[in-house]
Amino acid sequence: MSQLLWESVAAEGGRKDNESHDEEAEASFARAEGHKLMAGGMSVEEVCREFGIAESSWHRWLAQYGGMKADDAKRLKELEAQNARLKRIVADQALDIDMLKHLNEGKW
Repeated sequence: MSQLLWESVAAEGGRKDNESHDEEAEASFARAEGHKLMAGGMSVEEVCREFGIAESSWHRWLAQYGGMKADDAKRLKELEAQNARLKRIVADQALDIDMLKHLNEGKW
């Protein structure tokens, strides 16, 4: 069962934007299932082999999402996108202010 759910996750970077799978939800599922398997005595290497993912993916997910649930991870992604947009707006405004100061000084 878990192998079927993880076939798309195994090919990191191969995901298309229009696919219906939610990477954060899959990572959350992997962490939850992986922790259950490790509690049952499996090693990280065996869990990664079970899901068909690299060990580095496992550790990256743990570092990136920690104990977050899928909803929390999705909200984090939304906030990061919003933060990037706001930073672009501030940078554009700073350029506009600098240009207006330059024009006001008559150095054009």
